[in-house]
Amino acid sequence: MTVPLTLLGLLEREPSHGYDLKRDYDAFFGRDKPLSFGQVYSTLSRLARDGKVVISDPEAGAGPDRKRYVITDAGATEVDSWLTEPVAPEPHLQTVLFAKVTLALLLDRPAEQYLDTQRAAHMQRMRELTTVKRSGRLVDSLLADHALFHIEADLRWIELTAARLDALAREVRR
Repeated sequence: MTVPLTLLGLLEREPSHGYDLKRDYDAFFGRDKPLSFGQVYSTLSRLARDGKVVISDPEAGAGPDRKRYVITDAGATEVDSWLTEPVAPEPHLQTVLFAKVTLALLLDRPAEQYLDTQRAAHMQRMRELTTVKRSGRLVDSLLADHALFHIEADLRWIELTAARLDALAREVRR
């Protein structure tokens, strides 16, 4: 997820304060990883510096003046380009899972045990996501489906790798 472009997209919908942008980002995109206020405001600063947003007249309130951010034509053009470009399929040829298994074998550590532990963690996450699917809104359900499909692919890889562990060990130890 690209935070700057996502915030720009939220601003294209309507000018907003940083607090509102954080709230909306977290509600739609930050289920497992909400943004910090620092990240929101530093991103907005960079977007302003780059001419993609401007700050409208600050609004006086009980505390410090509140800044409302407005997307510029340059920002809207960037959002439009981003939304129309397909995301490149990434085969994940060098995943953390693969690196850990390979290093475990190279270091004569129990790779099978690592795979078992990882399988259990994946299964636990699948249970959590299934609960989200059953009780969540459509947005939550679709995000959970996306994650579940990736976890299922990882589990298939874990099973295949476990079945080929001896052959992999011979190959990496050559």
